[in-house]
Amino acid sequence: MLSGPRPTPKFMQNRHFWLLFAAAGLAFSMWFYVVHILVPYQIADAALQQRPRGNLSDLYPRWLGARELWLHHRNPYGPEVTRDIQAGYYGRPLDPRRSRDPGDQQGFAYPVYVTFLLLPSLRMPFEEVRFGFTWLLVGLTACSVLLWLRALRWIPRWQATCAILLLTLGSFAALQGVKLQQLTLVVAALVAACAALLTAGQFFAAGMLLAIATIKPQLVALLSAFLMLWSWSDWRKRRGLFWGFILTLSLLFLGAQWLLPGWVGDFWQALRRYQQYTGGQSRLDVLLGSALGKGTAAALVLGLALVSFRARQAAENTEDFILVFAAILVTTLLVMPNFAPYNELLLLPAILLIAREIGNHRRPKGFRTLAAATGFFLSWGWIAAVGLTVASLFVPASSLQQAWAIPLWSEFAIAPSVLVTLALLLKRMLKPSSIPGREPAVVVTNGV
Repeated sequence: MLSGPRPTPKFMQNRHFWLLFAAAGLAFSMWFYVVHILVPYQIADAALQQRPRGNLSDLYPRWLGARELWLHHRNPYGPEVTRDIQAGYYGRPLDPRRSRDPGDQQGFAYPVYVTFLLLPSLRMPFEEVRFGFTWLLVGLTACSVLLWLRALRWIPRWQATCAILLLTLGSFAALQGVKLQQLTLVVAALVAACAALLTAGQFFAAGMLLAIATIKPQLVALLSAFLMLWSWSDWRKRRGLFWGFILTLSLLFLGAQWLLPGWVGDFWQALRRYQQYTGGQSRLDVLLGSALGKGTAAALVLGLALVSFRARQAAENTEDFILVFAAILVTTLLVMPNFAPYNELLLLPAILLIAREIGNHRRPKGFRTLAAATGFFLSWGWIAAVGLTVASLFVPASSLQQAWAIPLWSEFAIAPSVLVTLALLLKRMLKPSSIPGREPAVVVTNGV
């Protein structure tokens, strides 16, 4: 006896199921693109150019420098340690007579106190350290999503939260950061925890984490300046932030000075060398050229300073505060002398803010249009990755690798579009009649 068509399972009738399914598919496609298209292309190109590829671990130079400092009392900034780092990273020291050798010298270009974080791993084999650090970065990146949602006072449905986690971990920025074992992901998690603590009124602990995040000072310099101004603007209430930051940073500096006397001068010279051999270009420099890029960067920092000054009285539980916080991170991404995609994890709070506010009908005219454009630039990498993943079923791998750049076409448009969209929300804070920070942020519980 023939039966009729089976009914569709109830869980498949739920739009949140399809949201999770789509997020998982996009994340998988980006992973497939990185592992099976981009990396094989890079390996083949390096072999063709007779260029050493290295172990692709940005942790390794920091780890080896810390190991040499703590266990053998050698200066990690010295040329001898740099050659040892190159031998471990590239397989041999770089030779300036070989024109095809990489330009990145892989020197130790971090503050000495970064070694305090690496201290527990220094007696372990690097392969064990590498394996553990990879999963630590995955966990920290996932936690940063939850911390930003908490800081934004946004409580989506659990399905939407899982989708956001999948898309973040499956973004090119996160995959590149994890694969390269970039300490930027650690700093991004520290900044997210700092924001969550601030919005919860835990100022001293937030200051401590902000100080630790200065292991990459270029990522938090603008943010630190704003938060110090913000703490001074209501000293009685917010002084814990200042003292937590200053005391922790002082301990880090003094500990580093005890460990390596005179390290600040060595660090400064290492930074200068780093800028020379990496080019020291910001995203704006690449997009607009050096002169116009630097002029635009100066204008952005000046505008941000004005907005920050207007927001200095904003309470920690207000939309104005977190909006300026997010804008500072986006501006940092645009003006810092490094345009690596993994730094785009600093865009996460701004992107979540925009996503949260799309359904808000009180937003300025044109906000949805700008948000849609930003969404397209953000989505392009996943769209292209899906196309290449499907094409892999029919196209030879060698041919597919020639299309390696397609998912990256929108990379330089993402941060500017995010900043322009945020600027529409920040515009009212520049009006003389505006008194930011008077209304507390509303906890948003509707999901995607």
